[in-house]
Amino acid sequence: MSLLEMYLVKLGVVHAQQVLLLADGAPWIWHRIPALLERLGLPKDRLIELIDFYHASQHLKDFAEAAFSKAQVARKWFEAARSSLKRGKLAQLLTQMQQILAQKHTRHQRKAMTTPFNYFNDQPQRFAYGQVQAMNLPIGSGAIESLIRQVVNLRLKGNGKFWLPEHAEILLQGRCYWAAGRWDTFCAEILTAKLDAKRLEIVEPNASDLAVA
Repeated sequence: MSLLEMYLVKLGVVHAQQVLLLADGAPWIWHRIPALLERLGLPKDRLIELIDFYHASQHLKDFAEAAFSKAQVARKWFEAARSSLKRGKLAQLLTQMQQILAQKHTRHQRKAMTTPFNYFNDQPQRFAYGQVQAMNLPIGSGAIESLIRQVVNLRLKGNGKFWLPEHAEILLQGRCYWAAGRWDTFCAEILTAKLDAKRLEIVEPNASDLAVA
């Protein structure tokens, strides 16, 4: 969190016209990241919280499979519901889910349906896919997850690989600079980290230094 805070300050996040917080739905994200952005001075009305569309779709699929015994019926309902969710029609979708819940189901079915229903009903502000798409912003975190695989998993994870935390952090930082195309900048910062430009002197070589014996 400290590294993230420093990076956000460096980016000048407080001056952003809009910030999209796109995540997979883990509760800690919604507790910590918006609080961090607020502490840095970002107005609340500039922040959009959005759950990754494909994670949300999985919860719709869970609801459909619990509600309908026939796989074909469940799939048909799921595809229609997913389309409604993507177009920003969450209110209508929640009404439909409530109506299905009100029908006769076994106790096990109702329990399996209630969990995904509450997932949407308890945080409706995080499913504004229609609004976000209209702003030409992403509704899925797939690009970041792919980057994590390329930058982190393929280098740090594997059979027989063990890391001390401090060593893994150093290597991860280097991998991030490389993936961002900033490797030369990274190396230059290391080489000049303890040099004071004001105290550097340009020394002209003497003729005797250039003489060849």
